[in-house]
Amino acid sequence: MITTNQQPVTVGETIVTEFLQPLGLTQDGLAKAMIVSRKTVNELCNNKRTITVDTALILAKFFGNTADFWLNLQKRNDIWNIMHSPKRKARIDRVQPLQTNQPNQ
Repeated sequence: MITTNQQPVTVGETIVTEFLQPLGLTQDGLAKAMIVSRKTVNELCNNKRTITVDTALILAKFFGNTADFWLNLQKRNDIWNIMHSPKRKARIDRVQPLQTNQPNQ
């Protein structure tokens, strides 16, 4: 796992800077196209809501990319957030790797 001090680009940043702005779309227009509330899109754009598989599939269909694109963005941020949270990282660090006995070959 690659860790970095700089937070990866978020789903919200990607929606706004890579899709809405270049395409001249509004949050309201995206909400109508996705058949969801404007609040849902606003929360996505402001990183107050995470991507679900359903949302990833809808965004992929609308923007012509893949659900994996959206889910990978979310996953990278989820991992980064945990690895930069002292309490959560400490919990992970307490776990000991499984020790397996390898038979002599």
